[in-house]
Amino acid sequence: MAISIASLTTSLFSLSFSSQISQKPNTLSFSRSNSLSFPLSHPSKQPLTLRVSATVASPETNTTTTTTDLKKLVKSRLPGGFAAQTIHGTGRRKCAIARVVLQEGTGKVIINYRDAKLLLIATVLVLVPVQFSSFLRYIAGDLVPVPMKQEYLQGNPLWLQYVKVPLVTLGYESSYDVFVKAHGGGLAGQAQAISLGVARALLKVSQDHRIPLKREGLLTRDSRIVERKKVGLKKARKAPQFSKR
Repeated sequence: MAISIASLTTSLFSLSFSSQISQKPNTLSFSRSNSLSFPLSHPSKQPLTLRVSATVASPETNTTTTTTDLKKLVKSRLPGGFAAQTIHGTGRRKCAIARVVLQEGTGKVIINYRDAKLLLIATVLVLVPVQFSSFLRYIAGDLVPVPMKQEYLQGNPLWLQYVKVPLVTLGYESSYDVFVKAHGGGLAGQAQAISLGVARALLKVSQDHRIPLKREGLLTRDSRIVERKKVGLKKARKAPQFSKR
């Protein structure tokens, strides 16, 4: 099957594919149509098409807020700061420390003035014949846009589940908004620290929550940390390979 690679390359590089972010956070505008096709010559006179389509994954709500708007929201919802609130709790895990404040709301989770849920991700789907997948993958690699906004927990469902478990246990997943200040450690440690902080904050709501939370082990501080390296060893317990001679 003889196909003019030169004509294909010329067509691809002559394409002006530009994405622009409009003022509305959830809209993604392209200078051309969302579906572009390029005819390729084929001996059987059946044209092959290279189709590029762009899809946008929107969040559950219709509007998203920037970091500046989230800072204004947190300051308006928490007058006097985190320390002045009544329903609060502190959680720790490894080197991570999280200060959590609960307020009646719809289930928002804001960590360090950033949303913990998925905001906006743009992806490009390229449908090409199998024979040219390796060649076109190299050319079309520049056409794939990167995520325009990044959520704090990087879309990891396990980390988001850590934050939600205490609320789901008591059936409050859509009754309280969670505001968090977290520092130290990694995202996994911060997520587990937030879980402990949320559980401790729920005790300020009612002491009757202690039994179901303790039954699930959500009030226990996980004291496991990385074991220190030992002298003469490569790591905490890993020793160099033994050589008899």
